Amino acid sequence: MDSPLDTQALTLTLRLAAVTTFVLLVAAIPLAYWITFTHSRLRAFVESIATLPLLLPPTVLGFYLLVLLGPRTTFGRLWVHLFGHPLAFSFSGLVIGSAIYSLPFAVQPMVAGFSAVDRSLIEQAWLLGADWKRLLREILLPLSKHSVLAAAVLCFTHTVGEFGVVLMIGGDIPGQTRTLSISIFDQVQDFAYAQANRTATMLVAISIVALVLLYTRRRRGEAHG
Repeated sequence: MDSPLDTQALTLTLRLAAVTTFVLLVAAIPLAYWITFTHSRLRAFVESIATLPLLLPPTVLGFYLLVLLGPRTTFGRLWVHLFGHPLAFSFSGLVIGSAIYSLPFAVQPMVAGFSAVDRSLIEQAWLLGADWKRLLREILLPLSKHSVLAAAVLCFTHTVGEFGVVLMIGGDIPGQTRTLSISIFDQVQDFAYAQANRTATMLVAISIVALVLLYTRRRRGEAHG
């Protein structure tokens, strides 16, 4: 008889995706604003770093993050001193790795959305003395809500399906770091193909539902816009 779906891995995956998406939205909004409107010579460099995870193999990124988060680095030792446990092979480590890995999926849609806002509205707000926080709150985010939603959906679904980074950073600890993608790998290794098929179907279903909701909301927004 086939084993049931790994509910621990499902719960952990959804929790990881939700936390990672929240962290990325908080971090990516000011970063996307800076990239869109800065005249600094560092813009190309910062934008390149924010896009780099798209090009790096997940195992390469995971390896460097594993080294960085380990107890042998200054950052790793400081974390252990403050919190009593290392970041590597922990849920917190998975969040950091997932956020870095999915950063381009948060930043790029927002940069596109902010860039599409009528420049005259932004210049008028600047002339009236609006700071960047007010500009974001009252103009950019309301007019770029579809881009923000796209960023959230892409970050969530990308985190749900990631494999290499989470395996390198978190290993395969049931209930702590084993996500659905790692569970599929384990099931295939054990020749449990029927169970692996159910797990893979769950991942596909989550992605399809998220994308359908995104495109349905976008169509409705365009119809009312």
